[in-house]
Amino acid sequence: MTVPRRFIPSIASLRALEALDRLGSASAAATELALTQGAVSRQLQALERQLGLDLVVRDGKKLALSAEASAYAEEVRQSLDRIVQATVQLQAQPLAGSLNLAILPAFGMRWLMPRLPEFARRNPDVTINMSTRLAPFNFSRDPFDAAIHFGLGDWPGTDALLLKHEYVVPVCTAEMRDRYSIETPTDLLQMPLLHIQTRPEAWNHWFARNSVPVEGEMTGTTYDQFSTINQAALHGLGVALMPDYLVEQDLATGRLVALYPSVEAMDGAYYLVWPQAKARNSSLMRFREWLQGQAQPEDPLPR
Repeated sequence: MTVPRRFIPSIASLRALEALDRLGSASAAATELALTQGAVSRQLQALERQLGLDLVVRDGKKLALSAEASAYAEEVRQSLDRIVQATVQLQAQPLAGSLNLAILPAFGMRWLMPRLPEFARRNPDVTINMSTRLAPFNFSRDPFDAAIHFGLGDWPGTDALLLKHEYVVPVCTAEMRDRYSIETPTDLLQMPLLHIQTRPEAWNHWFARNSVPVEGEMTGTTYDQFSTINQAALHGLGVALMPDYLVEQDLATGRLVALYPSVEAMDGAYYLVWPQAKARNSSLMRFREWLQGQAQPEDPLPR
């Protein structure tokens, strides 16, 4: 696609616009950009001529941006940040590929990490940089090439690869189980239930799938990550509805017990998602191809 020249302002003029918006004065912008105030003013005038718009409100020697220009400067700031991030990434690893990946902490630790050594052996020239994110974000504003995501695979503007469905099982300590008479799923309503922020409807769905009517708002403590809710269950604070792959070891060692051995499928699954604009990134393509071989259906507990 050929973009008309009038829609591609110079970096120098855009930096002057962004600095004036952020710092609030031409003198501060000039100091940061190592220019004179006159040079900053000329950059802004050149941008106005190119766009055919008045961007700057001039009051004597004082310069300020119009409301429309300030909104434009915010968009420019994000674009300049992305240029900086891409440049730093290129300079940091000019000869090797890299992949900036956002992961979910529990899934990343228990499912992805044990598999990554194989990818590293097969792709020694690709470096995977990982950071945790618990919720969807804007790929255009965050420096990620892809993300591990739990949901329905409908992240706007992305393509997705299904990795694993989630199956859950209610767990607690044997001591807590023995304090209650648990014969039917309805009996769980008398126990302290532990909730996770990222699955606010998990217990409601579990009871509905087990034909248990729930009246009113469900009570219980709430945790932000599976690692903390798992610890709460281990210390006898209540019953947690946990993904089976996260409690497999605790169940095998008897630290936790399953109140119902059969697991329930959740409404949602784990996906690798990536922005469509980065679909041809070579490191991402290699990672995606390798993950396809890892994303095989698994038998839920008991195994």
